[in-house]
Amino acid sequence: QLQFVESGGGLVQPGGSLRLACAASGLISANYNIGWFRQAPGKEREGVSCISSSSSTTYYADSVKGRFTISRDNAKNTVYLQMNSLKPEDTAVYYCAANGLCGNFRPRVYEYDYWGQGTQVTVSS
Repeated sequence: QLQFVESGGGLVQPGGSLRLACAASGLISANYNIGWFRQAPGKEREGVSCISSSSSTTYYADSVKGRFTISRDNAKNTVYLQMNSLKPEDTAVYYCAANGLCGNFRPRVYEYDYWGQGTQVTVSS
């Protein structure tokens, strides 16, 4: 069983930055594509970014392209999401998940099997 713990969320002013971390335990996460998703109040969970197991492929939703950067450190079993120039519309619970497809398309919630508990990101002045 692969398990994740997300961290790094918090309250930040518009234009600020946060770095989320997704730490894995259990099975070796290096074998899996990892996705970051978010869910705002009253909205469906949506894919934000993903990174392939080898880091050769990354994807960013248009809404975060140029502001967010995904990376992974397989030695530490951890995937990161660096979020810069944050906007109020980025406010959501952010989740990481594994074992779905990662390509030139928004990661799909239903394809990912292993999920963390989420970390709250609030962008507000």
